[in-house]
Amino acid sequence: MADQIPGFNTLAIHAGAAPDAATGARATPIYQTTSFVFDDVDHAASLFGLQAFGNIYTRIGNPTCAVLEERVAALEGGTAALGVASGHAAQFLVMHALLQPGDEFVAANKLYGGSINQFNHSYKNFDWRVKWADADDPASFEAAITSRTKAIFIESIANPGGVIVDIAAISKIAKAKNIPLIVDNTMASPYLIRPFEHGADIVVHSATKFLGGHGNSIAGIIVDGGTFNWTGDERYPMLSKPRPEYGGMVLGETFGNFAFAIACRVLGLRDLGPALSPFNAFMILTGIETLPLRMQRQSDSTLAVARHLAANDKVSWVSYPGLESDKYHALAQRYCPLGAGAVFTFGVKGGYEAGVKLVSNLKLFSHLANIGDTRSLVIHPASTTHRQLTEEQQVTAGAGPDVVRLSIGLEDPEDLIADLDQALAG
Repeated sequence: MADQIPGFNTLAIHAGAAPDAATGARATPIYQTTSFVFDDVDHAASLFGLQAFGNIYTRIGNPTCAVLEERVAALEGGTAALGVASGHAAQFLVMHALLQPGDEFVAANKLYGGSINQFNHSYKNFDWRVKWADADDPASFEAAITSRTKAIFIESIANPGGVIVDIAAISKIAKAKNIPLIVDNTMASPYLIRPFEHGADIVVHSATKFLGGHGNSIAGIIVDGGTFNWTGDERYPMLSKPRPEYGGMVLGETFGNFAFAIACRVLGLRDLGPALSPFNAFMILTGIETLPLRMQRQSDSTLAVARHLAANDKVSWVSYPGLESDKYHALAQRYCPLGAGAVFTFGVKGGYEAGVKLVSNLKLFSHLANIGDTRSLVIHPASTTHRQLTEEQQVTAGAGPDVVRLSIGLEDPEDLIADLDQALAG
């Protein structure tokens, strides 16, 4: 057993965890405290100076959060991870470590509407500039790169669903330009896709969704792939230049293949403060224990529901890569052969008004903005999550007026199909 490499199911339950040394408790304890006692002055100095690892404030690290970080890093195949308050906080800390005022990053045009809004508007306050590329055309990413480009950002399976992005093709472009590739793996989870295996350098998650899986806690995760060489690269001074707050330490040299995770923690989380609570970390950890079971069941049920809707005369189209007729089916077979995820979109005949009516008629599906729950969820993006976008932007993002998004849960698929049929007939 000593030479046995743990499988995904085993890692989902055990990675990062051990019986509590003080009590023998098998579940990870919730360390609900603000700060931790130092052994002595020298111990405190070594922690604050990054000469030793340990706990100072829960604001920048906590033993409960540490188990979550180690577990997700293991599941993704990364070198280290950082838990933060939300998926948006994860994206912000990643960009804070990479970008200086006036810098650019290239992002796929098919993203979660909140990310589009964050990139287009919130980042302007920091003079971080987004350039958009076609998620279906890797060459468009290369065309958007300039001398100020510091990162490329994509989603592995694009939200609101139905798009599989060719990670390897975009990674090839990023590596040729020596630019880190960031992949939001929220929709797939590491059970379906492990972006580092396809050339990603950094992975982010809204752990609120499939990792947690129960719609009860908000959290975000940053995972360092350890694949990008920051040392000596003047474009990334947070990692390659001496840091005055740490006595001139160069993080890229000191911490090697997990330097990016350290930079996000000690230069981002420490000063900007989007800390993950120990209780939320515990809840996400509990959810991860059943991640492989949930993702497989949900993917299987989603395929059944998508096939049924594709045959319904009230539906004009269904976008789900698990369908053999879907334009992304070949990419799904390549990147996520176990299943194409639990979220997809379809078009209701009658457009905007028909979409709103359908959502109102459903009884078993919950109408809310989350995805990745054990419960099945529905939303009409054009009237909700993507409402702040122009109609042209909505269509580009895959959230046009007729689009309805479903997130399939763990109910019997026959019951979900019956609910959809009655809602469409109403």
